[in-house]
Amino acid sequence: MSATWDNLLFKRVDNSALVLFRILYGIILASEAIGSIALGAVRKLYIEPEFTFTFIGFEFLEPLPGNGMYVLFGLMGLAGVMVSIGFKYRGAILFYAIAWTYVYLLQKSSYNNHCYLIMLLNYIMVFLPASRAVSVDAHLDKSYKQNFMYRWIYVFIIALLWIVYAYASIAKFYPDWMDGSFIKHLMATRGKDFEFLQIAWVQSAILHFGLFFDMLIIPFLLWKRTRWLAVAASFFFHIFNSIVFQIGVFPYLALSFLVFFFSTETLHKRFLWKKTYYNLGEVVVPKYKKLLIMSASIFLLVMLLLPLRHWLIKDDVLWTEEGHKLSWRMMLRSRSGYAVYTMVNKKTNVSTVVNLRERLSDKQYNSVQTKPDFMWQFAQRLKKEQAALGNDVAVYVNAQVGINGRPFTAFTDPTVDIAATSWSQFKHHEWILPSPLYPPPAASKKQ
Repeated sequence: MSATWDNLLFKRVDNSALVLFRILYGIILASEAIGSIALGAVRKLYIEPEFTFTFIGFEFLEPLPGNGMYVLFGLMGLAGVMVSIGFKYRGAILFYAIAWTYVYLLQKSSYNNHCYLIMLLNYIMVFLPASRAVSVDAHLDKSYKQNFMYRWIYVFIIALLWIVYAYASIAKFYPDWMDGSFIKHLMATRGKDFEFLQIAWVQSAILHFGLFFDMLIIPFLLWKRTRWLAVAASFFFHIFNSIVFQIGVFPYLALSFLVFFFSTETLHKRFLWKKTYYNLGEVVVPKYKKLLIMSASIFLLVMLLLPLRHWLIKDDVLWTEEGHKLSWRMMLRSRSGYAVYTMVNKKTNVSTVVNLRERLSDKQYNSVQTKPDFMWQFAQRLKKEQAALGNDVAVYVNAQVGINGRPFTAFTDPTVDIAATSWSQFKHHEWILPSPLYPPPAASKKQ
């Protein structure tokens, strides 16, 4: 059994796929960083807001002063170029990984799953021998050059991708997706500039294509007979998402992973500059075998379990948002609503309604009215600010939320002082009112 696993994981194979991915990934990293400056994301997310909403537990993080955030993103862009050309690769990708973790945790108003995936990939790429060929590092140091890698790299990356796509598909098996109501709402809002997307049969096709694409794309890419069909479907799916939904670099990151599914012969024949490739296939078990297997297994196990945590939390994640992040629930819901924040001085009993527009950016303004973690954090901030002025206040939130275009419904208990509560990543917060989304059949009949 051990020999079988050794043959699967530690056979030496050509490293062209990893090298080509490094080149593409570096371009994507550079584009993400420089694009964030050019398109105003750095200004809107880190410089203009009075404060940022960090991930809970990282409130100590602050944006760099002055033009520091521009400088940081500029250096990240440079690091991305260095990764692509393979110059001082290990230091460049490690710098980008740390910097990206900082900017990722610093603000969640613009949270996307691809930001989380990039954070994971950055640290994974630190440990991979991605610059051993077709790189400045290999050109400058001939002893560093290497044209093979271990097959466990293929296995690990494909396993991670399978988890991502599988959970994206599983999450779609909920009523609003299956009956087409979410797709209809999505096309009427995010896809409103495209008239053909408002046609019923087109929306039905999108519904089924999106569901089965996420479910089957990895198996179809692995099977030689369906590989080119899967490649064509990938280009259609991701370019469509890029054009219609304008979701940044994620579609191109997803497409770059295709290099791991082509045979070495195909990569060299169609995409690469050299005609010879490593094909010895000897099995060489490294000294770090146990550490590698244990570390990779723990990581993949966490990736498997983390998206399931919302099943341990009371009520529907679509309503409560508890357990939504870090679970590959992509393009699944739309939240809208409004909220009134009232501070009550505990000594004088004087009430003050908070003017949200004066304090928050557009993204923050929308989030504090619809998402419970933002509500809790903002309540904590208001209480802390008042405490600094010598006031002890309670903070009450009266929020109305609509999911996927539904009418607004009471979301929070307006009698609970949210600032006096604690936050847990794995428990339900009782000040969030019960979900009205899918009442039992009996309840529906009575209504």
